[in-house]
Amino acid sequence: MGSIVIGRGAEAIITKVAGAVVKERPCKGYRLSVIDEKLRKQRTRKEANLLEKLEELGIPAPRLLDSDDRSMRIEMSFLDGPKVRDVLDPVLAFEIGKLVGLLHKNDIVHADLTTSNMILCNEKVHLIDFGLSFVSVKLEDKAVDLHLLDRALESKHHDIYSECLKQVISGYKDAYPTASVVLDRLAVVQKRGRNKK
Repeated sequence: MGSIVIGRGAEAIITKVAGAVVKERPCKGYRLSVIDEKLRKQRTRKEANLLEKLEELGIPAPRLLDSDDRSMRIEMSFLDGPKVRDVLDPVLAFEIGKLVGLLHKNDIVHADLTTSNMILCNEKVHLIDFGLSFVSVKLEDKAVDLHLLDRALESKHHDIYSECLKQVISGYKDAYPTASVVLDRLAVVQKRGRNKK
């Protein structure tokens, strides 16, 4: 069975092969080959480790099937369903907030939280694309993660933005006992953003 390209980003090519998803990081000609190989290897390994951790924590995300940091390749389970950007409503927004709260409670920062990186599969929101994700205990990193989600919601879903943001925050507090300190820092991050303008 042939493979179908289902996504292409700055770092990787995503293909669907026989019911699984394969993410490959092709070499970048503009980088020194030694640095390029090291970076791609590190990112492949880090993403594979994070997917394993998410499964352990029970956070809905693609299941890691196989990874090979020599060929810079990760194989994951295929999530069948629409992207949340096409079906978002306040109920799903609450679920998104809970998921982000669970990530942050376990010191995982997604770093690319948009509704395009979420899939509704079996009536559950699943997070995808952990290529930029990292582990951090810093309030600033978690606040910036939330800030990026806030910006994504406003630009992509402006007609239901206020209600959805309210539900995201509500879900976040529900899942993360110390959410208030991150939300306080979020206010600082947002103020900084407004001052730059």
